[in-house]
Amino acid sequence: MPLTTSSVYPPPSQEFAKFPSRRSVVHSTKGIVACTQPLAAKCGIQVLDAGGNCADAAVAVAAGLNVTEPCSTGIGGDMFCLFYDAKTKKMSAMNGSGRSGAKCTLDTIRGSLGLKAGQSGSIPMDSVHAASVPGAAAGWCDTIERFGSGKLSMEQILAPAIELGEKGFPVSECAAYLWNHSEDLIRSASPNGSEMLKNDPSAPDGVRAPKAGEIMKNPTLAATFRALAADGKQGFYTGRIATEIVKVVQDLGGHLELADLTHHLETGSEHVEAISLKFRGQNVGQALQVSSAADAIDEDDVGLELWEHPPNGQGIVALMALGILQELEKQGRIPTWGAADFNTAPYLHAVIEALRIAFADASWHVTDPSVSAVPSAALISHVYLAERAGFYDPAKASNSLPHGTPASPALQSSDTVYFAVSDSAGNAASFINSNYGGFGTSIVPRGCGFTLQNRAANFSLDAGHPNTLAPRKRPYHTIIPAAVTNMHDGSLHSVFGVMGGFMQPQGHVQVLLGQVVGGLDPQQALDAPRVCIGSGQPEEGLPTDWTVYAEEGMPAETVEGLRKLGHEVKVLNGAARRKFGRGQIIRWSVDPVENVGVWSAGSDLRGDGAAYPQ
Repeated sequence: MPLTTSSVYPPPSQEFAKFPSRRSVVHSTKGIVACTQPLAAKCGIQVLDAGGNCADAAVAVAAGLNVTEPCSTGIGGDMFCLFYDAKTKKMSAMNGSGRSGAKCTLDTIRGSLGLKAGQSGSIPMDSVHAASVPGAAAGWCDTIERFGSGKLSMEQILAPAIELGEKGFPVSECAAYLWNHSEDLIRSASPNGSEMLKNDPSAPDGVRAPKAGEIMKNPTLAATFRALAADGKQGFYTGRIATEIVKVVQDLGGHLELADLTHHLETGSEHVEAISLKFRGQNVGQALQVSSAADAIDEDDVGLELWEHPPNGQGIVALMALGILQELEKQGRIPTWGAADFNTAPYLHAVIEALRIAFADASWHVTDPSVSAVPSAALISHVYLAERAGFYDPAKASNSLPHGTPASPALQSSDTVYFAVSDSAGNAASFINSNYGGFGTSIVPRGCGFTLQNRAANFSLDAGHPNTLAPRKRPYHTIIPAAVTNMHDGSLHSVFGVMGGFMQPQGHVQVLLGQVVGGLDPQQALDAPRVCIGSGQPEEGLPTDWTVYAEEGMPAETVEGLRKLGHEVKVLNGAARRKFGRGQIIRWSVDPVENVGVWSAGSDLRGDGAAYPQ
């Protein structure tokens, strides 16, 4: 029988609130914004109401998040996006990541860090040398130019965020926690840290981190947005803002120059082809609804196609892990799971091991493809994935995995904002923007109101590594947006993402399988407790981390079962649950009687936000 996406819900017999959030799915026949900050979501809704599409609204949300959650994101960082065009059923990708400076040679940076010949090392997350050219500003402009409605100017799109910066906003709970956690670093990173703190005459030096519910203003960031709105990319990559970026970096011993920002202005964001994997495993057809209202569909076309941004992003990890699980099922080495198997020890053991195999490849192969060739197509081919599946042992955990050669950086804590936006025309944007770790370097260019990212910390300082630092090169990037289409007709299934450094591809696999295997609706798929693993690569001076971190709420029998399989498991609760990321999902379905499209969204209980209908 043919397929139709007529519902996002599990069978009616399943309980309403399967997990502790007790949030319901949010529905709309117009657009939806799902993000971590209510006030930033409102920025996007205002743009949708003004006639903009989801791409216009996504940039408005990104700017609003920069104001309300600078502890995760900002115009001093990078962005990636996927855009689904409902008319053409085409998935497009755009790489808005910045590059290292022309003078940032391996020898120069190693020398600046005091590393001797033959000595291993890495760029510290709080080092000025971790600051690469910000790509977000160009990415926002290029998103509007390529995917936008053409009905709204950049001034109109940025106006809601500018108002938040100038008039102030009440700080949300999670953002306040992270802001206070980073206050000392903000103060010490540059002479301009007071711009990122709340003015308070009673504080020892007149400024401090804001507390939850307090009003925070950022007029200098609003001025930066006004420059971008008035002059486009030139307003950021030339003139006062560019000069201040270069000055603060050079004053602190860094090597960025004005020519590096001009280069990014002229180069712009890169329009790239999204990469995908067709998934037919785990009875995926049962996760879709069956109807006799349409023509019969060939069995080979029943399934979902997972779309990811290509390298230098790490989305290929999710594709490889999902593909390995598919090959293991074909080989009969794992079963076709049912809902009762979701988050059991055997189920998670297979997911964990597939992710470890994928990370072993990605940590070696993922780099800037414009500098070093990345064998993306070969890495996600069925032949190669079937070969890599041979490393899976159903009876025990792995403790060593080599990378393959068809034809990572270590796990770190990081903060990012992922959000999803849809519109009434059926288009959807999967958008991610990040400083990398928290406030990034926490370095503030004077009078600009934002911090510079620390993305260059992800370069390898090993001359023999494909991801080694080189001039005008983009590093291995953790931020990845995702989308899913239905194989039978190319229609949209969902846009989604999970934030948090190397947790991101792990979150993609877990929340997608939660819907396919667990029969979970979008909100339940985000509410379900998750696991997070190390990438299997050692940090400087530390042993390789093979720990499996399990979230509070994971069944005790699952934790014990993983330990019996040889996994070292640590259960995290409270604020430590940040490690498991914060996700958003917007799914598309069609009412089978009215033939009206419906957006259905979930938002992660681990963040401050929610899903907001237009």
